Amino acid sequence: MSDNAGQAEKTIPTNLRLLLLLEELARAGTPITPTVANEVLCLPKPTIHRLFHTLEQEGFLQRDIDGRSYAPGGRLRRLASSVLSTSRIRQVRQAILKALGDEVGETCNLAIPERHTMIYLDRVETKWPLRIQLPVGTEVPFHCTASGKMYLSSLKPTLFAKYLDAVTLEKHTARTLTTADSLTTEIESIRARGYSTDDEEFMDGMVAIAVPLLDIQGRLMSTLSVHAPVQRVSLKDLKAHLPRLKSAAAELSELVLS
Repeated sequence: MSDNAGQAEKTIPTNLRLLLLLEELARAGTPITPTVANEVLCLPKPTIHRLFHTLEQEGFLQRDIDGRSYAPGGRLRRLASSVLSTSRIRQVRQAILKALGDEVGETCNLAIPERHTMIYLDRVETKWPLRIQLPVGTEVPFHCTASGKMYLSSLKPTLFAKYLDAVTLEKHTARTLTTADSLTTEIESIRARGYSTDDEEFMDGMVAIAVPLLDIQGRLMSTLSVHAPVQRVSLKDLKAHLPRLKSAAAELSELVLS
């Protein structure tokens, strides 16, 4: 046992070790190995591996595609979603979304990335009788939605390449990007301009635009999007609301981080 590991074993209370490990995983923002996590925690090697094993067994962590690294599991992602939905945060969040919806006149959505899809966390519906129903809890693909493509643009190129290798880009409409080259070009454009669009790629007759909500380290936490039927607005119309959309995203990010 190294001096650092022995000292950590003595100074980090047992009931804090799992929390500190999860905190380090969240800070890293990418799948990490027990060895990398322990560069910060400095626990004995058997202890750090036991903690990872326990969290994996209980569904809080899951092994990444390389078999050595670990990423948030289903239980941890659901926990994060529940924290973001606490009463005080949700009330203020709803007020921000409603103000945005009143100004834009269309449905506004908050979505968070799950392992294979985006999932709608919150929304404010348009007052128009003609609307597209995508209720809270709906899961939508990454590759053909504004929120999903915004998330893909936040991935490091190596992780995005792994995503392309692992998925089939299912065709939902005639405009869905279904080749690696076309989606890569689109994601590079999104990275450059800072917002994403859905031009009838997920559903015929629906357009959408999305911007990111960033954490204190500039990483994507969730997305804020507006969608509408093309019978009422065009994608160009939605783009005109980008300044207001970005302003609301900044307010929402500050709410979560305060």
